[in-house]
This record gives sequence, structure tokens and C-alpha cells, in this order.
Amino acid sequence: MPLPSLLLVPGAWHKPEHLQLLIDDLSGIDVHTVTLTSSGEDPKTLGDMYSDAAAIKSAVEAIEGPVVVVAHSYGGIPATQALADTPNVKSIVYLAAFQLDAGDSLLSSVGGSSAPWWEFHRQEDAGDFLTVTGPVDVFYGDVNEIVAEKAAAALGYQSYAATTQELTAVAWHTIPSTYIICEADKAIPPFVQELFSRRANRTLRLDSSHSPFLSRPAELARLIRHELTLP
Repeated sequence: MPLPSLLLVPGAWHKPEHLQLLIDDLSGIDVHTVTLTSSGEDPKTLGDMYSDAAAIKSAVEAIEGPVVVVAHSYGGIPATQALADTPNVKSIVYLAAFQLDAGDSLLSSVGGSSAPWWEFHRQEDAGDFLTVTGPVDVFYGDVNEIVAEKAAAALGYQSYAATTQELTAVAWHTIPSTYIICEADKAIPPFVQELFSRRANRTLRLDSSHSPFLSRPAELARLIRHELTLP
């Protein structure tokens, strides 16, 4: 039997290009990515969580046959929203991600206070958006220095609205899910990931920072390949 296709969903501020080392280790797999609308180079054109969900849904619907979706960090929120009524999605893998329930938002799930490394901006013609203070330390603590600096330089702006919008649909209620805890994560503390992982059907672990697709791409690829083989 052929393996399912794979859709990779990046997190906030990130782009599909950040996932390239992982994609390189997934040879032989039909890999797709999606660009989230809430992150980009121009604050005036940023979308929000609901438009991210629409982009994910469109990406899944464009793939023929079964799909496994791997969502990283914030990407878990619009993936949860998008996939509730997508019959070809076989499973969802939450990679150090927000696995939230109906009525939750990113901000509400962390107690309503923004992270200390969020840098808030308000621009009259663009609305509210976020950048990251110290991304190399927060996201890429165990990543090769050159790779980490390149990744940090490629980060976009992030819509603030996307962090406040509540889920109205919850895909993991009906679709099997796996949670991968990153045990050296500075962006989403492991104890928070432990709480999210209770909603998943099973839990895996990586001794990595928030971004194993850069620090441990081969190891992460092995975990994903195994997910693709599950019944």
C-alpha cells in the first residue's frame, strides 16, 4: 500500500522554507507545505487564524488520497480549525504545538498574557502585529549557529489577531492525533506541552528545542515516517 501524503504546517513567523532540512530527509514521501497568511513580510497584508485555516483546508483538498498533517507550534491552532470536516485527513501530528479545544485561543491557553519574548507593534495602516525578541535563543537553542541565524533572518511578521481568535471547530475530536513533545523547548515549556498532549491519542518525545526540523531533522523524519505507516 502506498503511504499517505504529508502536509507540513509551519508555526507563527515561520515559512515553508524553514522546513526544508526536514523535507530533504523525507525522500520518497509525497510532501506538501502551506504558507500561513498570518505571517509575512508586509504587516499590511497579514491574515488571521481563520484565513490560515482556510489555506490549510484548501491545501488538503488539493491532495488526492489520504493525508497526514504535521502542524508545528501555532500551526496546530488553524490546523485544528481547518480539518474537522476534511475526510481525507488520516491523522494529525502536533509538533510542540497548541492542541486546543473549542472556545480556546492561543492567548487564552497561556493565561491571557503575551510571552515575554513577543514584541508588540501597532501601525496605523497595518493593525497590530508581533516580532520576536531573541529568536535564536527562543526557537533554535540546539540548532547549528549558522543555520539558526539564517532561520532567524527569514522570520516574518506575525498577526496579533491570530493569537486571540477562538476555535469554533476541533478536528482532533474525530481525527486521530499524535503529540510530539520537545523536551528542551523555550518557546512552549514542556510542562505546557504535557498538558496539550493529554488530548492526543499518543505521545512521543524529542530531546530538542522548539525547532527539531532544524536541529534533528533526520530523527524527526523517522518519527513522521512511522506515523505514515500507522493504520
